[in-house]
Amino acid sequence: MNDKAFSRGSIRRNSPVAWLMAARPKTLAGASVPVIVGVALALDTLGVDELLVVPAVLCFLFAFIMQIAANFINDYFDYLNGNDGRDRLGPRRACAMGWVTPGAMKKAIGITIVVACLCGMPLVLYGGMEMVLVGVLCVVFCFLYTTHLSYMGLGDVLVLIFFGIVPVTMTYYIQTHSISFGVFMCSVACGLVVDTLLVINNYRDFENDRKVGKNTLITRIGIAAGGYFYLVSGILAAAVVILVNMFNDKNIIGWLPLIYVMLHFVTYTRMIRIKKGRGLNVILGETSRNIFIFGLLVAAGVLI
Repeated sequence: MNDKAFSRGSIRRNSPVAWLMAARPKTLAGASVPVIVGVALALDTLGVDELLVVPAVLCFLFAFIMQIAANFINDYFDYLNGNDGRDRLGPRRACAMGWVTPGAMKKAIGITIVVACLCGMPLVLYGGMEMVLVGVLCVVFCFLYTTHLSYMGLGDVLVLIFFGIVPVTMTYYIQTHSISFGVFMCSVACGLVVDTLLVINNYRDFENDRKVGKNTLITRIGIAAGGYFYLVSGILAAAVVILVNMFNDKNIIGWLPLIYVMLHFVTYTRMIRIKKGRGLNVILGETSRNIFIFGLLVAAGVLI
């Protein structure tokens, strides 16, 4: 097999399968969970009869498509910077493997951002002109994360903001035109739990990131502390939700996030046992699953 064929493997260039790989389906849990929680909180406040279905669906679409756009941006710019070579430990990247041409990826970035904005624009009718500012910030930081901020160790802060605070509070605000302290705390919890997906990525890529000068939080605090950070982030997220539920007299149902904690701990023990290498990609999949379960448990705790 020649070098060109090896780079593409068995995936045809620019094929639907290639684009599916580039979209990174495992990461979409991080986009869906904050909106699920935001809608559940709004449903708890308003009731079924008053919940607006159209803006809820638009929030889901905007979050999903922006996540795909972020993945495309990450794929394209990491390819340009030479960060995704054949020795990459994580899942293969589309441009680096030759599955998607750089030109096609560049066009796809533009198309996905435009489609996301088209889905988000009608939200102005429900949440006011401030939704435009929120959308602009999402797009701007989508680029800044890959091109600059991830190299400065600020990726975890961005996840907390744009995969927690912003989507949960804005989904809730569009429905109710208000934001309570409890809603804000739930948004922080979502940011913490979604950040575990970034943490396991950076934990796995620790050695490579140090070589290329990518100063993630894990490269700054070390691999051992990074493992503890993964564990504590998940536990803290569940603790925050449990405290909010206790304050709102949710009783036994409010303790549902403990199921997530058990799953998270099992995944953590496997992570530190594997420690390094491509075997950690299994932990990536388990972490994505756990995040989605967390979202369902929080929603159930709010609504039941």
